[in-house]
Amino acid sequence: MGLEREWSRKSAGVRTFALIAMLGAVFTLLAAAAVPGGDLLVVAGAALVVLQGAALAGRGLLDDDRGLALTTSASMLAAYGVGVLVAADRYLAGVVVAVLSAVLLVFKRELHSLALGLDRAELRSVAEFAILAFVVLPLLPTEPVGTFGVEVDARAVWAMVVFVAAIGIVNYVLVANYGGRGIAVTGFVGGLASSTAVVGSMVDHVRRDPEATSFALAGVLLANAAMALRNLAIVAPFALSWEFLLRAGAPLGTVAVGGVVVAAFVADWSHETEVDLDSPFSTRNALAFGALFLCIVVVTAVASARLGAGGFLVAAALSGLVSSAGAAGSGALLYQRGAVSAEVAVAGILAATAVSIAVKSGLVFAGGDRRLARRVTAWSTVLVVGAGAVALAGFLGGT
Repeated sequence: MGLEREWSRKSAGVRTFALIAMLGAVFTLLAAAAVPGGDLLVVAGAALVVLQGAALAGRGLLDDDRGLALTTSASMLAAYGVGVLVAADRYLAGVVVAVLSAVLLVFKRELHSLALGLDRAELRSVAEFAILAFVVLPLLPTEPVGTFGVEVDARAVWAMVVFVAAIGIVNYVLVANYGGRGIAVTGFVGGLASSTAVVGSMVDHVRRDPEATSFALAGVLLANAAMALRNLAIVAPFALSWEFLLRAGAPLGTVAVGGVVVAAFVADWSHETEVDLDSPFSTRNALAFGALFLCIVVVTAVASARLGAGGFLVAAALSGLVSSAGAAGSGALLYQRGAVSAEVAVAGILAATAVSIAVKSGLVFAGGDRRLARRVTAWSTVLVVGAGAVALAGFLGGT
């Protein structure tokens, strides 16, 4: 923090911040040693830092060129707090506070640009997302809740909703900044939010320009690659072991890497286009996914309980018609609870992913361009078969 303030030519620099942190540590150690007045020293030290900040602000009022130095004042208090935390054996908290404070100082321009670039609707959506993540989630019960004879972990379901919403927010920022800058960004980044929307855009593009078949093929394959990586990201937080994560990640990674490699060879990278995506920066979208995900969890759990592994696989595959992300999360949650084995969970996740890829091939066929449809179907089949072979090898290797 002091280094950044020194580089920015502020009144307080490296030495000042280091001394403030050490002062906080010394006062805290004295208080811990039960030295008379030690607790008062900690409070007095904080008050002294506040007074220093007030003095900087007062000087700023007298000199318009200096400004109020509010950031420097707050940073000094944060440095004092870091010293207190470290001396109190709260090393992790101290390091986190120090690093985050430094990041906020260093990325001043980027943060200001981001804030000023948001419109009112986006700002409201950010606030709503914060409510979903930091207010609603902690209030949910930690114990499973019975629904239709199936126990559902409400907090885990909501955590999945928050996680997917966060992916949507990141994707929205990427699309806003890089959308329309070529097939790689459009297909891949667009596929994180809605691979179906990417397919529709590519089909429309070929309808307008029949020579863009290779371009559209690459876009569809990149959208499938993004979908596979998104599903893997959804599964990862709920994996109980590296073995399960590897079993799920290897075939999904095959789809992702294979899609990118094929797209790299077949695409005309000079084409540029934009995909008209609905903003995932929406609480309504998050709640809609939450309701859909809950339904998928309940249906797959009921199918698994009453029909066994076969019922779960059928339900997961059918869920892939609507949302492979929901099916992937459902498989991971059921595996986490011990309702299905690792092999069955991975098979269900892959089945949903394969069905989702097949749906996109069907959409391309419905678009009317048979040449594009045949190429998409052929390469999609190769990727799905390759992923299946990798998954089978993983199953056989684990037995």
